[in-house]
Amino acid sequence: MPPLADRTIDADHATYQRLARLVGTLTDDDLGRPSGASEWTVADVLSHLGSGAEIALDTLRAAQAGVDRPGDANPAVWARWDAMGPREQADGYLRSAAELDRALADLDAGQRESLRVPMGFLPEPATVELFAGMRLNESALHAWDVEVAFDQGAVVPDDVAAVLVEQYTGPLAFLLGFTGRAAEIGDRPVSLTVQTTSPDRTLGLVLADQARLTDPPERSDGEVRLPLHALPRLLSGRLRAADEARDIRTEGPVSLDDLRRVFAGY
Repeated sequence: MPPLADRTIDADHATYQRLARLVGTLTDDDLGRPSGASEWTVADVLSHLGSGAEIALDTLRAAQAGVDRPGDANPAVWARWDAMGPREQADGYLRSAAELDRALADLDAGQRESLRVPMGFLPEPATVELFAGMRLNESALHAWDVEVAFDQGAVVPDDVAAVLVEQYTGPLAFLLGFTGRAAEIGDRPVSLTVQTTSPDRTLGLVLADQARLTDPPERSDGEVRLPLHALPRLLSGRLRAADEARDIRTEGPVSLDDLRRVFAGY
């Protein structure tokens, strides 16, 4: 199997291509539609993805050059994108995401193994698999935010979801610890078996001082059964009430509503 960095970059590339095809068809009215992200229009999501791609590319290039990117550079980027109109934001997303996509694809095997990317909010420079994983987490979930505005049955594709799940049990494990609010269901630690379908995989979900997605637990207090493509959306606050009736089941002390409170989104 290829290294996780390679699979993550490939999954991000597939996500970019899929979303870019959709964005190329959108009218001005489409850009003003509500997205799957609370209080954001489709154009707002594309602005977020586009400015994020610009920042990620600048950060990557700085790391390749062996220099530090100024820590206060981001607000100026965000302000410029916020000042754009919806069509400018959509076109800007296509441009900046394509540039980042090419830059990630151009990383050779040695760079993917050894390059370290300083990121101010992390205690140490990120590996390429973590750096690419953070971008994939953003691009895959926000692509769904855009797609669901036009297709209520939109999902994160299984191959992309599989890479995200591997990231959540590895380099991106800290993210669930940061965003999950296990205290929402009480003080007692809870260990759940997570059984995914299509494809089948067994994992663990620990809700204690922090939330963690793990290997299958030795002891389980209950079970969550859901399609693999739904798991990243559950963990990012994007599993809607209407999804409960579609192949998602819980058994034991923690309900789906409880899990929605723990993973309220970000």
